[in-house]
Amino acid sequence: MAIRPRYISQTTPMQPSTIEELQGHYREILRLLGEDPQREGLLKTPLRVAKAMQDLTRGYSTDPIAILNSAKFQEPYDQMVIVKDINFHSLCEHHMLPFYGKAHVAYIPNGYITGLSKIARVVDAFSHRLQVQERMTLQIKDCIQEALKPLGVMVVVEARHMCMQMRGVEQESSKTVTSAFCGAFDREKTRMEFLSLIGK
Repeated sequence: MAIRPRYISQTTPMQPSTIEELQGHYREILRLLGEDPQREGLLKTPLRVAKAMQDLTRGYSTDPIAILNSAKFQEPYDQMVIVKDINFHSLCEHHMLPFYGKAHVAYIPNGYITGLSKIARVVDAFSHRLQVQERMTLQIKDCIQEALKPLGVMVVVEARHMCMQMRGVEQESSKTVTSAFCGAFDREKTRMEFLSLIGK
């Protein structure tokens, strides 16, 4: 069963009261770790981390469908459109450690195209949330399919996960690759053309 994109209704950044509450929690975490939150080097750390989390999760206040619709143009072009090597970073929802890499996105228009930068912004919106790579890959695909209704969409994401590099099995060179596709990309020939064009 396909995982539907989760569009969050929140449209504003974190309120100052939320930042303040987060500060208090991070201060307590430092204390529980055996540190002194009042020492010089850590005095402003809770605030810095709270603000960092605000930025790292800014995708919750972004509507990816609206991003695509903001630059949706009628165009008779019906060949593959590829935006590859889209850099991203995200936070694994299991350990809240970073994972980072590249996304490659292709779609075959069905009367409408979107601004190329909007594809990268959709990746940014979904990656700036607590994520798992598998779900993020599906969300990007489903979002483009819903907004543009193209003949097909395919997404490939490759990433390195700090939760595998810094802890647990500590496999520093491992890379995870996920893909999702629909429509015209159900045909192996079309998928192989896309993979060839992104150098895979």
